[in-house]
Amino acid sequence: MKNILAMILAGGRVDELSVLTLYRPKSALPFGGLYRVIDFPLSNLEHSGIEKVGVLSQYRSDSLLRHIGSGAAWDMVGSRRGIHLLPPMKGTVSSDWYKGTADAVYQNKDFIFRNQPDYVLVLSGDHVYKMDYSEMLAFHQSMKADVTVAFVRPDDHGMERFGQGVMEEGGEQGGRLLRYVEKPSQPISEWASMTIYLFNADALHFVLDEMMKPPSTEHFGRDILPVLLDRKRVFGYKFHGPWEYSRTIDEYWAANMSLLQDRPALDIDRWQVRTNLDNERVRDRAPAVIGAGALVRNSRIHHGCVVEGTVINSILFPGVTVAAGSTVKDSILFYDTRIAAHARVTKVITDVEVTIGAQAVVGGARRPGANKEYPDLLSSGITLIGRNTVIPVRAQIGANCIIYPNKGEEDFSEKIIAGGRTLK
Repeated sequence: MKNILAMILAGGRVDELSVLTLYRPKSALPFGGLYRVIDFPLSNLEHSGIEKVGVLSQYRSDSLLRHIGSGAAWDMVGSRRGIHLLPPMKGTVSSDWYKGTADAVYQNKDFIFRNQPDYVLVLSGDHVYKMDYSEMLAFHQSMKADVTVAFVRPDDHGMERFGQGVMEEGGEQGGRLLRYVEKPSQPISEWASMTIYLFNADALHFVLDEMMKPPSTEHFGRDILPVLLDRKRVFGYKFHGPWEYSRTIDEYWAANMSLLQDRPALDIDRWQVRTNLDNERVRDRAPAVIGAGALVRNSRIHHGCVVEGTVINSILFPGVTVAAGSTVKDSILFYDTRIAAHARVTKVITDVEVTIGAQAVVGGARRPGANKEYPDLLSSGITLIGRNTVIPVRAQIGANCIIYPNKGEEDFSEKIIAGGRTLK
């Protein structure tokens, strides 16, 4: 690979993911039973031969930093390669944090140009997809582009959430970018920005030295690209592979459940996604144990799990235990969740180290009502349980409920929480 430096934007929190991102950025969110979301762009970089990476971290980044560690999991350790963790450096208070994609890169321009790259690849750290960036670089070079922006055609119709680009017609791989609008109220294109930008070094110099006037220029999509179209050769690159945005609870749940299909679009078993097996002690855990009386159907179960009950259409992260007589269905259980005997768990996402008490019933309803406090956030029947929470014995918690982290049995004044309620 040419002399290319990657800068991963990995510091953002996503409010739409509720309690799942209270204590971690979205890039550190567990995914697929074993991975973190940032494993996907990091694995893309490793497979693409890009070995020098800066990670722009910010919001509650401890879990992200622990997960990345030295970078050895992605073979990025050495004198000419490595992962560099780059928290905000401009000031000492929250107002000096990264204010946007362009501002995050701007605050680290000394790091960037000290490495003397020929190209700089700026990419989001919180999307799930498989991409060979060398193909995007080849397109960029063949077009003699100054800047190339990656676009994808989303499966859903929520285009108002994305920046959108209009490209010259006729190019299967892409074309000259004619127009770009960040999150327009009315769609201007079927192509959505992936928040992946490839710059020639001199073009990035121009942006950071001539165009950046904080705070009026904080975001590449909103502030820089529309103006840059008339000043540089800017192209759009069309990505045709599977891509999971997973910004909402429904999207996150559906993206995980899609891995259970016979032929998933994102086949992470065939694609060698790397993760840090030392984080969460995955490497040291024993193989999963499936008891003689257990029933497991269409599920992903990882290291250290012990299943004595029934697990159907679910994803169990390392260390989950499902006791005899209990049932887990259509659920995603994070590390070290414990399901006690004769509990029933349906369409539930638990964060780490949650305990569901014996004979408790959590989630599941034929006609679930939307969450009363956050109706736009949660209405499809999923129930969220925050980390380190203990659900009492024989408790009943309905669908579309949100239970905040660190709740003990004493916090449940009543053992019945009706559907759509939130316990803070």
